[in-house]
Amino acid sequence: MAARERLLVVGGDAAGMSAASQARRLRAPDDLEIVAVERGHHASYAACGIPYYVGGVVEELDSLIARTPAEFQERGIDLRLRTEAVEIDPGGGRVRVRSLDGGGESWEPYDHLVIATGAVPTRPRLPGADAEGVHGVQILDDGVAIRRAVEDGSPRRAVVVGGGYIGLEMAEALVMRGLEVSLVDFADQPMRTLDPDMGALVADAMRGIGVKLYLGEPVEGFDTSPDGRVTAVRTESRTLPADLVVLGLGVRPASGLAREAGIETGPTGGIVTDRRMRTRTDRVWAAGDCVETRHLISGAPVAIALGTHANKQGRVAGIGIGGGYATFPGVIGTAVSKICHVEVARTGLNEAEAAAAGFETLSVAVGSTTRVGYIPGGAAMTTKLIAERRSGRLLGAQIVGEENAAKRIDGLAIALWNGMTVEEMTGLDLGYAPPFAPVWDPVLIAARKAADAVERDMRSGS
Repeated sequence: MAARERLLVVGGDAAGMSAASQARRLRAPDDLEIVAVERGHHASYAACGIPYYVGGVVEELDSLIARTPAEFQERGIDLRLRTEAVEIDPGGGRVRVRSLDGGGESWEPYDHLVIATGAVPTRPRLPGADAEGVHGVQILDDGVAIRRAVEDGSPRRAVVVGGGYIGLEMAEALVMRGLEVSLVDFADQPMRTLDPDMGALVADAMRGIGVKLYLGEPVEGFDTSPDGRVTAVRTESRTLPADLVVLGLGVRPASGLAREAGIETGPTGGIVTDRRMRTRTDRVWAAGDCVETRHLISGAPVAIALGTHANKQGRVAGIGIGGGYATFPGVIGTAVSKICHVEVARTGLNEAEAAAAGFETLSVAVGSTTRVGYIPGGAAMTTKLIAERRSGRLLGAQIVGEENAAKRIDGLAIALWNGMTVEEMTGLDLGYAPPFAPVWDPVLIAARKAADAVERDMRSGS
């Protein structure tokens, strides 16, 4: 009888616990022992729900937790919270772990190792960046700390540094909590993953809910009180008083543990894996926000921190460890967000990304409405398509609008995934009824305008 193998998972959120769960489905406890270590107080939770917990849309923290340690225990998965991996020894097939509550250390052996250490918020190396009251947003503990600061500290003024997805969602959450909110970004627009014309629509929406924008202003430091609390954010142009600061500068792969063990990382800082989520180190797999993957349109390596990718990658790793076969093909960068009533979505490449990848493009941005005009409640939306010159192949899409506008990006993502041209998209058989869309859906209108632009370009011979 073969000896029982041991799977050790480092990181207890989406990727790690998906890998553990999938491996358990395929291999019984007497065949594969599974141990997962997680440094936080929570595991298997919805990190994307943190802004909504801070904003009070989600009242109970437990609502964000998919499974408890006890539930994993019942499935034969030993999940250990407040346990941090501090060193990986690939040659010895072991990981040194430390109890963050008791302080003791031990070496945990493995036959298979899954690294699912996630990502860490980017913190600027500026004076005062580590002051009390300056918060990053990544793990559930961060959300708990911010909500506690809002409810117990009674702050009046908040400054969000960074205008990406997290920055926008946290600005919305703090507005909903009744704070005066300012947002500072070194770029000239929020949401730099959008083209400038679409980013301008997002800026207008933010101003519309009362957020003061200070764009094109790099942060130079954070003022603090004698007791070490943040009191203001300084840019090159002004000083913004702040009782609370949230950093929305994005995240980077938490790959340091792997890199120190000699496990290869790529140009994005993420761990390099093959399509089966295997690293180039024997018996070591990696999944989630700590890895880099391939963008299917540009072909470039990218690190995109999204729970959708993490769950899929963890599943693929778990299937491989379980003896099956699965692959993760790559990503196209589909994402959605919202600022109160305004929804934002994108997929594929924006104009700058397409140019950097060597494409020549044609773009159209089309205004429309979300439903037929005679049905009350419709709202405006703008759909932008980016197509390759000559071929007309869809390269990217962006949407800014209201009332379920953002989820139309899914149809565009499917067209993009399957290499459709904008001309082919004009014939898509999309659902229609007056409460849901005009007779000509905004996606079809944009596709038709883009196809016309491609045809005109072909005729001009330029």
